[in-house]
Amino acid sequence: MRISYFTLFAALFFLSSNSTIGQKITSKKPNIVFIFTDDQTYSSIHALGNKEIQTPNMDALVQNGTTFTHAYNMGSWSGAICVASRAMLITGRSVWKANEFIEKNKKADTAPETWGKLMEKQGYETYLTGKWHVEIPVGKVFEHTKDVRGGMPADAWDHGKMVRQFDSISKVPGANPRALMPNGYSRPESENDHSWLPYDTSKGGHWKGGTHWSVVLKDDAIAFIDQAKTKKDPFFMYLAFSAPHDPRQAPKEYQEKYPLNKLTIPKSYLPEYPFKDAIGNGPSLRDEALAPFPRTEFAIKTHMQEYYASITYADEQIGLILDALKKSGKMDNTYIIFTADHGLAMGRHGLIGKQSLFDHSIRAPFVVVGPNIPKNKRIDEDIYLQDAMATSLELAGAVKPSYIDFHSFLDLATGKTKKSHYKEIYGAYLDLQRMIRKDGYKLLVYPKINKVLLFDLNKDPEEMNDIAGLPANKNKVKGLFQDLLKLQKEMEDPLDISPIYKTL
Repeated sequence: MRISYFTLFAALFFLSSNSTIGQKITSKKPNIVFIFTDDQTYSSIHALGNKEIQTPNMDALVQNGTTFTHAYNMGSWSGAICVASRAMLITGRSVWKANEFIEKNKKADTAPETWGKLMEKQGYETYLTGKWHVEIPVGKVFEHTKDVRGGMPADAWDHGKMVRQFDSISKVPGANPRALMPNGYSRPESENDHSWLPYDTSKGGHWKGGTHWSVVLKDDAIAFIDQAKTKKDPFFMYLAFSAPHDPRQAPKEYQEKYPLNKLTIPKSYLPEYPFKDAIGNGPSLRDEALAPFPRTEFAIKTHMQEYYASITYADEQIGLILDALKKSGKMDNTYIIFTADHGLAMGRHGLIGKQSLFDHSIRAPFVVVGPNIPKNKRIDEDIYLQDAMATSLELAGAVKPSYIDFHSFLDLATGKTKKSHYKEIYGAYLDLQRMIRKDGYKLLVYPKINKVLLFDLNKDPEEMNDIAGLPANKNKVKGLFQDLLKLQKEMEDPLDISPIYKTL
């Protein structure tokens, strides 16, 4: 990249001064580009250790920026995890507070206490294209929008039909639920099952309209960059890919990049998770119904192939957006934050979806690139992915409002702080699961069956060996449970799990 003498001087002055992070580093505020994928787990980037996937442009972000290796989504009050994740991101509030805020404001005339409006107040031109899925009209949050998408393509899967048919036919002895399920569920049953193909454009889904939605988003983003490059005001872009959310579709040549015999089954693969029904992950959950029960290695590899192909196709579009930023002349004064709304199991623990509190489902990739951000740096300290909002406000020179529960990570990225702003990470899913991650351990609580699990994340990062029942860990379990109860109060969690603690 060509660097002017003025930019070099400004950068040197910034580094040598005592000014705080977030102050202007050139004559104007920096642009901020937020790139957001859907359902992309933390372990799905080549540069971060996955040698089977091809992600050259995400790799470039990793190499040119700082990666937070432990970025978490706090959980959800809904089976649609992305609804809660995005609500927290837009409102800056923790999970249960975000739910309350959305319920109170979904029909409000204005939404000033939201990310887009707070950035607009700082003089930013705000723009969104892609997936929204927040129950506040997008026009009340962003000035400019284009091709706003809902939670998932309406013509791809009929969720309601799937649940109704499963509930009715599963009660019939000897019945095959898949026989009456909508196209695309419980597949593939065998190597001869070609009932649904990810490159068949007649299936609609992300092909609806004739152009894949990842390409539409790229085109929209570049069009905005082309007109923004002539303006003086800084811009805030929210680019929300629907990929790799199912239906995981991409052109055939992208599927062919991932031959099934070259893909590796996850270490924590199981044909069936023994507590799936107790935690709400049974066959009537739409995400889990996408693959047959019990899981087979062939089915998991097929879903992995489609998942990876979708990510690689989105990666290509991200590269073109980055090229447009470079050509615009704006890159030297632009911060890029790349993350996803949560992760995805994709065969781990016998699960497919994101409705669990294992790391594969609550942990997302997280990379920041920009002025004064170290290159090719990894930070293992815990953050929440919703910290992106607070960080952008600091970059914009704004004072963080008191109602925002999340923290800027700029001090961590630049080395001013070495420790996480969070003593522990909290997790919740409906009234079915609770979690605390602290000091290298994770405690999971399944209230419906009074089940408590403990994992040593340093020795067992795949969370395969429950050690809660070992006598030596009794005090560890009780201590973490006490910490979780305290966290619940802080988070205004409505679920009372204290009776389980009394049984320990």
